[in-house]
Amino acid sequence: MLHGLAPSTAASPGVRASDFRVLVVCTGNLYRSPLAECLLRQRLREARQVIQLSSAGTWAVPGTPMPITAVSFLRDRGVDPSGTSSRRLAKELVEDSDLILGAATEHREAAVRLSPVWALARAFTLREFARLVRAEDAAGVGDPAARFVSLVRGAAARRGAASSGPDDDDIDDPLGAPPQEMRECLARIEDAVHRIATAVRTG
Repeated sequence: MLHGLAPSTAASPGVRASDFRVLVVCTGNLYRSPLAECLLRQRLREARQVIQLSSAGTWAVPGTPMPITAVSFLRDRGVDPSGTSSRRLAKELVEDSDLILGAATEHREAAVRLSPVWALARAFTLREFARLVRAEDAAGVGDPAARFVSLVRGAAARRGAASSGPDDDDIDDPLGAPPQEMRECLARIEDAVHRIATAVRTG
């Protein structure tokens, strides 16, 4: 068992202890992280009262809207991206999160540098977490937030046991990429989101 791995909001005055907060991180907070954020929110919409999703970028220009290509992709899948705009990753965002999912290894490492003690057991790449998550780690747990806590604990304990290199876990930035690379990026995000959401929803 990892010491202290519980929802961060349990110690925050005025916020329900059952809330579980997920932060997705990329570079510009324009494509990868908001796409994963919005897709996860849609897949976990039944648990929206207790699971809070947000995103940020290591080099984001605050307030920049999501590009139309990303917006169109989400709307084609019945996902509403309204109100999504970029913001810069900061220490307080990391420490207010129970799970940090980086688009690539550099984003996971950026979160850990901002708050090593807090983030070390909570920060993964999106695909790394999807690869390590196991629904059985939360067997018998019905509450979605409590399930997420168990899933993060299990994934953190399993890290290092399964072999995979950064190239397998990283999602390349699609900014300026040709259509085929953009489609590959989107497919990798969708696949990871599907696996994570399935583990959370399987009670």
